[in-house]
Amino acid sequence: MESKRVCIIGAGVSGLSACKQALDRGFNPVVFESGSDIGGVWSRTFDCTKLQSPSIIYRFSDFPWPKHVTDPYPDHSQVMEYLWSYARHFGVSKCIKFEHRVVGMEYVGATEEQMAAWESWAGNGEAFGNYGGEWHVAVEHGGSVETYQMDFVILCIGRFSGVPNIPTFPEEKGTDVFEGKVIHAVDYSNMGTTKAAELIKDKLVTVIGSGKSAVDIVNECSNVNGSKFPCTMVIRTKRWIIPDYYAWFGFPVVFFYLNRFSELLVHKPGEGCMLWFLATILSPLRWLFTKFCESYYKSVVPMKKHGMVPDHSFFQAMTTSLIAILPVKFYNKVEEGSIVLKKKKLLVSVRMVSLFKGRTHLQRVMW
Repeated sequence: MESKRVCIIGAGVSGLSACKQALDRGFNPVVFESGSDIGGVWSRTFDCTKLQSPSIIYRFSDFPWPKHVTDPYPDHSQVMEYLWSYARHFGVSKCIKFEHRVVGMEYVGATEEQMAAWESWAGNGEAFGNYGGEWHVAVEHGGSVETYQMDFVILCIGRFSGVPNIPTFPEEKGTDVFEGKVIHAVDYSNMGTTKAAELIKDKLVTVIGSGKSAVDIVNECSNVNGSKFPCTMVIRTKRWIIPDYYAWFGFPVVFFYLNRFSELLVHKPGEGCMLWFLATILSPLRWLFTKFCESYYKSVVPMKKHGMVPDHSFFQAMTTSLIAILPVKFYNKVEEGSIVLKKKKLLVSVRMVSLFKGRTHLQRVMW
């Protein structure tokens, strides 16, 4: 039987896993990666970035972390080493075409009328169908475009595919009137450590946002400039930024939230009477879990002192994955003045950023 040709777009974590599964099933996979490295978002993160989930739950099920990685939250270099080990071990790396960007796809086979009449996927409920069609995938490399014929296409481009999301502002209140430089976190991380450090050296930097990337950038700026040129972090929504996922007595909080039972604690759209009843009567248990975790993190992180206690519960943060791991000595740098925290519900003008500390010569803004 002829080996099926499988096109996989993206060599991030999901792309590597998809390729490995395709090889296991005897297919002929090709991974098109627009960049020069594997790992997706991990190939473009800052050196100080660490895993946001414990390594025990962030791993391939058939490939454990190496024994020399003992930190529960491996850093950027350790994650990349792990991904490359996986790719080499299972022969995935041989299937990757780097700096090959997919610019177009077209299905050649069944007509639109035929596909509209299908009651099952591909006409017969099987992955490759029974109409003998194929995908024509246009791939750009080195300035030229080549078309590949494929039997199946898997998109593994993820949520963070390198496209900056910069807000729009009214006329004469946006980046066009700001005298300094405005860049997105994506562009900053793409620079690499050395060039990024040169960009922010001896500059007043404001980072707008309080997510995982924002925390890492603020931490890097403070490491480069210290208190002489403090980095300002503009915060609209205060987040649960915690040192780890262990609460009182070293109890792992993931046991409260990352299991089948915890799904019963949450009301869901379209839930039946039984699920609604269970979520309702278990609400005191949900409250207890939340207070157990919140009381611990408030005691070990000086968030209350600096007005950084979130308005939403820890339970909400966990169920929406809006939690970040706190960089080492983050609040120490706040105390020494290397990091300035500013709470602001609405940013209506880029120029206003320079007014937060009474300075008019702000030189860098990052989203």
